[in-house]
Amino acid sequence: MRRQFRNILCATDFSEFTRVIAAYGIAMARRFDAALSICHVIDLPTISAYGEAVFDPLEYQQRFMDTARREITSLFSDADVEYRPLVTLGNTTDEISRLAHEHGVDLVIAATHGRSGLKRFFLGSVAERLMRILPCPLLVLRGSEELADRRTPRNFPFKKILVGCDFSADASLALEYSLSMAQEFESEMHLVHVVEPYGYKSLFKLPQSFGKKFKQDLYDMIKEKLNSLVPAEALDWIGLETRLLVGKPYAELVRYAEMNDIDLIALGIRGQGMVEELLVGSTTDRVIRQAPCPVLSICPD
Repeated sequence: MRRQFRNILCATDFSEFTRVIAAYGIAMARRFDAALSICHVIDLPTISAYGEAVFDPLEYQQRFMDTARREITSLFSDADVEYRPLVTLGNTTDEISRLAHEHGVDLVIAATHGRSGLKRFFLGSVAERLMRILPCPLLVLRGSEELADRRTPRNFPFKKILVGCDFSADASLALEYSLSMAQEFESEMHLVHVVEPYGYKSLFKLPQSFGKKFKQDLYDMIKEKLNSLVPAEALDWIGLETRLLVGKPYAELVRYAEMNDIDLIALGIRGQGMVEELLVGSTTDRVIRQAPCPVLSICPD
């Protein structure tokens, strides 16, 4: 099933990462001939960040919204694509999700500051919350992302796409989107499955002679399954690499992306227990905070 991006929304907070978000939005909209919306949410409880104390929020709302629209106009003054500014008031994640639903958005682009540990526990990340409530994929850019020039994203077009495959329904959905982009960009696709040793404790305790054969059989079986995920006709327009790695999934995926100059990592969203998710984070959360390139997170349809 071909996945298309026809309606793209860039979420910006006017931080130092805004130009990177804008550059990816413009590049994606141009490449996919997509409508482009630029969203900024004014969060009233933190509105003092705009530089003045607020005694009557209602009196100042219009001023803040007008200022945000001017910022968007200035940011896109030399853009060569049409765009629509969307300025709203409220909770950032809720408003972005609402706009994505109302406008039929196919892709949201946002940046993360890469918080971890206790700071993440108390403050959280807009990007990490968004990827669980959006009705569409989320392209997350790292705060360290750079531009080749003022308007050209460093990693675009995505010529090397890494897909984390755990053979779940979410991973299958991530593969669908990745195949569509690989076809568009004539990319090299890397399908990677990570085996966690603690999940195979009995395997690693087998006698050496028997265990070695069993491990090889398992390796061959998983490699064959990875190869079978890609339709034969797709091999006419993409390059395919399959890898089986051993270790912590987030660490191995990040390491593989660094070693192979990956331009985009695509991952599905999988649920965890609330305490583990808040204190540690899912594989996708951790990859987003450490990846050397943009991450496309896919939530179930």
